[in-house]
Amino acid sequence: MTTTNTSSKIPKAPGRFRLPDIPDREPDEVTQYDQLFHRGLSNDLRVHLGNYESTLVGADHWIAPDADFDKRRARYPDLLVAFGVDPEIYRENNGYVVSEQGKAPDWVLEVASESTGENDVGDKREYYQTLGIPEYWRFDETGEHHGTKLAGDVLVDGRYQPMEIEELAGGVLQGYSRALGLYLRWEEGRLVLHDPATSAPIATLESEGQARLLEQEGRVQAEARADTAEARNRELEEELRRLRGD
Repeated sequence: MTTTNTSSKIPKAPGRFRLPDIPDREPDEVTQYDQLFHRGLSNDLRVHLGNYESTLVGADHWIAPDADFDKRRARYPDLLVAFGVDPEIYRENNGYVVSEQGKAPDWVLEVASESTGENDVGDKREYYQTLGIPEYWRFDETGEHHGTKLAGDVLVDGRYQPMEIEELAGGVLQGYSRALGLYLRWEEGRLVLHDPATSAPIATLESEGQARLLEQEGRVQAEARADTAEARNRELEEELRRLRGD
């Protein structure tokens, strides 16, 4: 969502520009929280990508081209990814300043809501294109606010071109992000990130917890089988000694 406040320069922190906080979100933007943060998807993506010292996964902060920050034209995405940058500068700037990082983010995502849908497919698309962001993705839980449930644009010769979105069994929609090396999927109203290397969703706190639980159950079962075998061996040895009259 944008704001019509008057332009303002970025206040200087020691050695850094610092962007102001974003405006309070509209109540209907709970969809963004539900899809990206309630289930931990943003952190799952951060862990999957790794390289924390040079890979940034950020959310809810302005993207500005330089220190001449103007709220009337700047935007803030629901989620961004940038490779080969300095996450500490992002924190010090309180947002992403392209001139400070030396490059635009590699990937941005907007999650639809009634109050932001029109901007997502209009002003924001133009702004991200102007900044030179290679991939711009949009996810719409219902398809009512973006006009489609899943869409992606790739920058070609300075202009965004739509990416191919395929329909899979069960009404699942899927598009491939070269920037992330992952498939984005619309699955029953949920945003899911699939890893083509494993043909499965990226690891989540929930899936890792289940894997640890299964591992623990397997270990307990193996120990129980070993205990049973040991007890049976003792019984056989006692029976053998009895037969020999030991």
